[in-house]
Amino acid sequence: MDLRRVDAETSLDDVFDIVSSDGCVVIENLATDLIARAKAELDDHIESAPFGPGNFHGENAKNVEGLVGKSDAAHQLIIHDTVLALCDRFLLPNCVRYQVNYTGIMHLEPGAQAQHVHRDADMYPFRHPSPPTILATMWAGTDFTKANGGTQVVPGSHLWEHGRQAREDEIVQAEMPAGSLLVYLGGVVHGGGSNVSNDKRTGISVQYSLGWLRQEENLHLGVPPDLARTLPDRLARLVGYEFGGPFCGFVHGDDPHRLIEYTPSSERCHSTPELNEAASKLQRFRWGDIEAVPTPPESTIEEANRYDSVADRN
Repeated sequence: MDLRRVDAETSLDDVFDIVSSDGCVVIENLATDLIARAKAELDDHIESAPFGPGNFHGENAKNVEGLVGKSDAAHQLIIHDTVLALCDRFLLPNCVRYQVNYTGIMHLEPGAQAQHVHRDADMYPFRHPSPPTILATMWAGTDFTKANGGTQVVPGSHLWEHGRQAREDEIVQAEMPAGSLLVYLGGVVHGGGSNVSNDKRTGISVQYSLGWLRQEENLHLGVPPDLARTLPDRLARLVGYEFGGPFCGFVHGDDPHRLIEYTPSSERCHSTPELNEAASKLQRFRWGDIEAVPTPPESTIEEANRYDSVADRN
């Protein structure tokens, strides 16, 4: 199966249909100017970052995390309207709110070896196929080519049975001009390619996950209140200054967003409208009154129960 490519004017419905079917898509030239600004703001961080070692951080590869505190332009990438509209469609059916899961630069210099292909969603104890837990994006900070290590993806692999391994002939590479976007679901098998060119390849990775799951990047520590107050409110909420779900993430019994508001403590209370609204959503979510919430596959439920049993014994 080929990796499909669309232009920035393609309708959201068409993009959604492709990702639902293939698990991934390239949207070409979606934010060319914004990407150029973000890369310029991040270049010093890339230059000063150490190389590897390791499978994910190879000898000629650099990773830089914590982009919320490093680039104003990256803020706009994280809350890009097209990306969040896709998060609404893929993640909201299984949560009250979604969140930023990870932010980082994937920088490959000449000689970088290919990354082992994997699924991002494997960090959670669910069997595949399962409802989406992660929607991932890779913004092309430079041109992505087959030679310089454009991301390897296996279209359709989000629908495979658990344990199915990708064959070499099923792996394709995301070739796209700078300013383009690769979108893929957490169940898609993928990995960085090998850079056999003389060019550097820079990607900006942003992932989003269901609000009731633990984030891969600890954004609660990485974005303290003083920093959060300077962010666009939409971004501050996505990194954790918002209920992650009904009663998920409260602070002293109150809405975590209150930490970045200038509300006197005497005016805070446990029975805030936000908390009550979240509690109401919880009941509807639990009992299936929200029609968009699908029933997880039986294999997923069995796997979650198995992990619960192990935890109880420990």
